[in-house]
Amino acid sequence: MKKICFLISIIVMTSVMLSCSDDDSFSISSSNTLTFSTDTITMDTVFSKVPTPTYSFWVYNKSGDGIRCTSIRLANGNQTGFRANVDGEYLSQSSGYQVTNVDIRNKDSIRVFVELTSAETGSVDPQKIEDNLVFTLESGVQQSVNLNAYSWDATLLTNLEVKSDTTIDSSSKPLVIYGGITVDSAATLRIAAGSTIYFHSDAGIDVYGKLITEGSANNNVVLRGDRTDNMFDYLPYDRVSGQWNGIRFYQSSYGNSINYTDIHSTYDGVVCDSSDVSIEKLELINSTIHNCQGYGLKSTNCLVNVVNSQISNTLDDCVYVLGGSVLLLHCTLAQFYPFDADRGAALRFTNLNNEISYPLLQMLCINSIVTGYADDVLMGEGLSEDADFNYLFMNSLLRSVEPEEEDANLINIIWEDVADTDSTGEKNFKLVDIDNMIYNFRLDSISKAIGAANAEYSTSTDRDGNQRDELPDIGCYEYIKEETSN
Repeated sequence: MKKICFLISIIVMTSVMLSCSDDDSFSISSSNTLTFSTDTITMDTVFSKVPTPTYSFWVYNKSGDGIRCTSIRLANGNQTGFRANVDGEYLSQSSGYQVTNVDIRNKDSIRVFVELTSAETGSVDPQKIEDNLVFTLESGVQQSVNLNAYSWDATLLTNLEVKSDTTIDSSSKPLVIYGGITVDSAATLRIAAGSTIYFHSDAGIDVYGKLITEGSANNNVVLRGDRTDNMFDYLPYDRVSGQWNGIRFYQSSYGNSINYTDIHSTYDGVVCDSSDVSIEKLELINSTIHNCQGYGLKSTNCLVNVVNSQISNTLDDCVYVLGGSVLLLHCTLAQFYPFDADRGAALRFTNLNNEISYPLLQMLCINSIVTGYADDVLMGEGLSEDADFNYLFMNSLLRSVEPEEEDANLINIIWEDVADTDSTGEKNFKLVDIDNMIYNFRLDSISKAIGAANAEYSTSTDRDGNQRDELPDIGCYEYIKEETSN
């Protein structure tokens, strides 16, 4: 019995040794080569002097035999700013930006990580930079993966404190903000038309004084996150919510004006802290707040006027009004937030929060669209009997349940038929593409909002600067009939 067990052990050991021997054999045949998960790492546009996120790819050996790489190196060393880590080995200056004698057994793989911190190019426009990660096999065969990006010189600022009247003009060179911008209570910050400000994930604008954005119809101000790469092949980070902190107007802040400005992919878009309701806190005109991981516009006991503006796709409410006095004139409130089915309302207004009453002096919604995915995206709740709760809707398209009894506060309302499964809020608009996170909230030709606004209260132009006609449309965009060629 012992002899049988001994023989079995010898057979098993021999089999293991033969197996190891097969796996440990390395070919020097030029026909045996590596396979890569990609032949190119493209980082699109990056800011000079700013480290990129980490990219990676796999290197597979499917040749049928082991392959030894005598070297894996960055072709240009440290000249372009690319950095690589190969299977846990960093390609450092001390190693000549290479690793040597890397074994990849048959049916095995290694992973390569790549980053970039590009130097300034000295050019106004983005400049292409590239390098190659070269794999030299023991057979002498060379294979490579191309690394490329467009490097864009930018102004980098950290914890910018505005203590005196200041104008930011980044129309010729992008501005990247780390840590945020703080506007002192005695200062006014102006942002010039055509400026784009890129905010890092921890950054936003905290306003104790005054903020004025001076965009125009043809030259908007853009406030966005600083990620210029993609989360997935089809999805840029610029379409992903929660990329930066947004704008907050503190109690001491009055007289703020946001004009022709695109604010998107924030946590909270704009937050207005409780203030004296007899003094205008904010006017938001011809602007967009889109794709927020919190609220779009949150106003607590403030005087706020919103005109010709789109506020859309938020995890919490697109617009939340707690007391105060708010005007929504020719606005499009569209709640199609794609990342969570438990999204908030398109419009919520109330007079009580955390057992504290805030008189709602008035909430006027005129010539506006309030719609979304849900059957009811309009929530008006007069929760406090001890505080005013005044509201008026006029010539607006509302996705909500039409009240059974007549309400004098609802005048010339178009109610979306929520019982009709073919009638959804998205059919008002040119494009609601949830798969690719692309949205165009300009009116579609079939929308009932066309020609239904009250001309007496209408603005002369729309969000894009287009003239409104004698039968103006509800919402922030005037319907423009597309010309067809014969």
